[in-house]
Amino acid sequence: MKIQKTNVARLMDKAKVAYELIPYELDENDLGAQHVADALGEDIRQVFKTIVLHGDKTGNIVCVIPGNCEVNLKKAARASGNKKVEPLPLKELLPTTGYIRGGCSPIGMKKHFPTYFHLTAASFPYLYVSAGQRGLQIKLAPADLLRESRGQLADLTGE
Repeated sequence: MKIQKTNVARLMDKAKVAYELIPYELDENDLGAQHVADALGEDIRQVFKTIVLHGDKTGNIVCVIPGNCEVNLKKAARASGNKKVEPLPLKELLPTTGYIRGGCSPIGMKKHFPTYFHLTAASFPYLYVSAGQRGLQIKLAPADLLRESRGQLADLTGE
């Protein structure tokens, strides 16, 4: 099966970053990270999901968290220098990022937004994030992902 290169993959090629594109069986009724992890046969804690939030001071920010977690809005606000953040309305996701729900990658958005990865990202040899379309993940080293997304580590989940 020939895998179409996504913009994310082209950006990684340009940056000379080692990665692997991994397709999985898409279920339009279940876009959740658990489905992706199960389809890949991987630990849900290494399958990261990308969530776009809007801060009252900085505007849009990107939080990338393990698939089994929920973003803590207070912690995301604190990490990003906002008093409060709220999820970007779904109808604004595509025009803002160039991505749709279930295919949003922290790399290659229409415009760069401050990006924060949950602290656990650095503890794995590799992570999975969306390669920019539903049904396709990109597997790469956390250091490369952090560098190419200009991301930083922060505590984004839990109480």
